[in-house]
Amino acid sequence: MLKNDQLDQWDRENFFHPSTHLAQHARGESPNRVIKTASGVFIEDRDGNKLLDAFAGLYCVNVGYGRQEIAEAIADQARELAYYHSYVGHGTEASITLAKMILDRAPKNMSKVYFGLGGSDANETNVKLIWYYNNILGRPEKKKIISRWRGYHGSGLVTGSLTGLELFHKKFDLPVEQVIHTEAPYYYRRTDLDQSEEQFVAHCAAELEALIEREGADTIAAFIGEPVLGTGGIVPPPAGYWEAIQAVLKKHDILLVADEVVTGFGRLGSMFGSDHYGIEADIITIAKGLTSAYAPLSGSIVSDKVWKVLEQGTDENGPIGHGWTYSAHPIGAAAGVANLKLIDEMNLVSNAGEVGAYLNATMAEALSGHAHVGDVRGEGMLCAVEFVKDKDSRTFFDAADKIGPQISAKLLEQDKVIARAMPQGDILGFAPPFCLTRAEADQVVAATVRAVEAVLG
Repeated sequence: MLKNDQLDQWDRENFFHPSTHLAQHARGESPNRVIKTASGVFIEDRDGNKLLDAFAGLYCVNVGYGRQEIAEAIADQARELAYYHSYVGHGTEASITLAKMILDRAPKNMSKVYFGLGGSDANETNVKLIWYYNNILGRPEKKKIISRWRGYHGSGLVTGSLTGLELFHKKFDLPVEQVIHTEAPYYYRRTDLDQSEEQFVAHCAAELEALIEREGADTIAAFIGEPVLGTGGIVPPPAGYWEAIQAVLKKHDILLVADEVVTGFGRLGSMFGSDHYGIEADIITIAKGLTSAYAPLSGSIVSDKVWKVLEQGTDENGPIGHGWTYSAHPIGAAAGVANLKLIDEMNLVSNAGEVGAYLNATMAEALSGHAHVGDVRGEGMLCAVEFVKDKDSRTFFDAADKIGPQISAKLLEQDKVIARAMPQGDILGFAPPFCLTRAEADQVVAATVRAVEAVLG
C-alpha cells in the first residue's frame, strides 16, 4: 500500500472515524484505506488493490457494487426533486411507491412504514412509538424494553443501550435504566454443555419468563431481537427458539420488535427473517438492504395493531410529535425503489439462499476438522467461523491474543479478501453481497483456510 501524501495526512488530522482506535489512527499506527471504486463483489482502493468484499460493506451492499440502475435512479431523482420533507402529509412519488413496495413484501399483518436514515434512528423511533402506544392505552408504567446480550440495535442513547455488547456501553453511561437484557440464543456458548438444543431453548424461555417476573410484566413494553444475531457473532437461533419466546411475550402482552436491519430483503434466502422463522412482529426495523446502501434510508414497519393505537393517539392529542428532517428523503427512496426492483429482476433472494448454503457447507467441510475451529455456522448469506484454544474442552483464546483480528488481517494481506473480526470473541464473519457466485464462494473459503493455517497452523 502506498503511504499517500496529503490525503493520508488530511484523514488523520481531520476525520473522526467510527468504531476506530482514535489515538492509534491519529498517530499513523493503523492502516488508512481509501476506497475508490467497486463492481459486483469487489472493491478497489486508490493504490489499485482489488479486494473481494465478503462482508458487503457492513452487511449492506446486498445487490453488489456498481449497479448503474440504482445510480441512475438517484441521479434522475436529484435532477427532478432533490428534496422535500414528508411532514404534514407531504410525499414524493418515490417515497409513496417505496412504502407500497415494502408492504407488498412484508408480513401481512403490517400496516404502514415510517422512514428514517439508518438502523439506529429507526430503533429510536420504535422505542418512542412503543412508549407512545402504552401511554395512549393508559399504561404509563409499561415502558421497559427487553433486549438480549450480544444483540446489536444501534449506537444511539437508547439503541446503544439495546445493543448488548460491552464496547457500546463502556464509558458511555449505558445502558439507560429502561433497557434490560436477557440471555442470547447462542447455543455454542451455552453454560451447560450437556444441554440439548431443545433444553437450551427451554432455558432461554425460562430465563425470559424469570426476568419478566422479577421486573413485573406491567412494566415491560416490548422485546427486541434480530432474527439471527448479527454483530454479536452471526448466530442463527436454535430450532424452536422464536416459537418459545413468542409464547412468553404473548402471555404477558409484550410487543415484539423484529430488528431486520441485517436480515431484511433477502439475506437469509427469504424476503424477511420474520418469514424465515415464523416471527409475528408488531414492528419490523429495516435499513441496510432497503437501498443496498446506495443511499441512506431506514424504516419502521408498524403492524395493524400498533397503527390503530397511533391513530387513536392523534385523534386524542393532535399530530404525532415525531419526525426527522430527512424522513423519506426522495433520493434515498428512489434508491430503494430501484434496489427492490433489481433484487427481483436478478433473483437475488433465491441466490442468497442457494449460494449462501453452498458457502456455509463448503466452509464447514473445509474447516470443521481444524483443531482450533470450534464452530462453523450460518444461514443464507451469513456465515461465521469461531476459533477456540482447545476444541474438546471448548476453551477460548485470551482476548488479548486477538486471534480473530489476526486471521482477518491475514486474509486481507494474503488473498485480498475482506471478512470481519466480530466483537466479544474470536469469530470471523462473512456476509457477502447476494450476487456472490459459487466460484467466488470457493475463493473466499480457500483464502480463509490459508489465513487460518497461517495464524493457527
